[in-house]
Amino acid sequence: MKAMVLAAGVGSRLDPLTTQIPKPLVPVANRPVMEHLLRLLKHHGVTQVVSNLHYLPERLVEYFGNGSKLGLDIQFYLEEKLSGDAGGVRACKEFLHDETFLVLMGDLLTDIDLSSLVKEHKKKGAIATIAVKQVADVSQFGVVLTNEQGFITGFQEKPDPKEALSNLASTGIYILEPEVFQYIPQNGEYGFGRQLFPALVSIGAPVLGIEVFSYWSDVGTLKQYRLSNFDALKGLVCLEMPGVRTRYGWVGEGSFIDDKCEVSGLVLLGSNSRLGKGVKICGHVVIGDNTTVADNAYIEDSVIWSNTCLEKGAHVKDSVIGCNCVVANGSNHLEVATVS
Repeated sequence: MKAMVLAAGVGSRLDPLTTQIPKPLVPVANRPVMEHLLRLLKHHGVTQVVSNLHYLPERLVEYFGNGSKLGLDIQFYLEEKLSGDAGGVRACKEFLHDETFLVLMGDLLTDIDLSSLVKEHKKKGAIATIAVKQVADVSQFGVVLTNEQGFITGFQEKPDPKEALSNLASTGIYILEPEVFQYIPQNGEYGFGRQLFPALVSIGAPVLGIEVFSYWSDVGTLKQYRLSNFDALKGLVCLEMPGVRTRYGWVGEGSFIDDKCEVSGLVLLGSNSRLGKGVKICGHVVIGDNTTVADNAYIEDSVIWSNTCLEKGAHVKDSVIGCNCVVANGSNHLEVATVS
């Protein structure tokens, strides 16, 4: 079975972190979020993957290469001009046209059972299946209406909670039959949520909505990005965590934690990083590779990327610190530091 990971988006809601890194490479638990998706695909037996690129495409190609390091065969397609998510899939028709295939948004963190989704999709003879999940705030999502058999009968786009007829939102994970290409215009911008799926439902085509109960998060905002990292530390999402499990959390190869460092909570410390004397870690903290936290620094509920230095006595709380940054003593309660 084949899959497509949509990776062309700019990720403007994560500015300034995405000024020099594409959103699919944003690290969650010290691995790019797209890598977690690819590992999930591999776990479910999907080894042939295509991905569309647009923003900083060379960074993704440089990181993933041909996919062999992950045991995958990855091909890339460069979109000079964005054409919508369904348009991006249309551009890869030659790769996808010969069998049932998966489509996943490239900024998702999830451990959804893809195999069971595909099995149900085929069992019910759907032309398209959307994995859906209950959400608390329907005003932030497009929601779907389903009948007793699970087939989708209609959509509401970010409804007022008082007017919402459903709380089932699309997760951005689809199973599609090649026949869907017959319903996608050959040119122009075209989307799944507002165009293709409503069009299929309007003609009575079998579009299935399968409710999922596994972990799922869109890391597209700074708040949700931080929370997703913390969820990974807490084990709410099933991921292969880098490093060796210790009483502090996870520690990467070549890293050092001073005996007088105080850890109250959970920390993920990347490779070749250092926590100095008197450092205090509170809550949930993710620290990348090649990062130094000098003596008496304080970190609480924050994510710190690789190749960064917290100077002696620096104070970081509720923050995301980009790579190649220096946080000086007196830099208190940073919300975000730019990627340099």
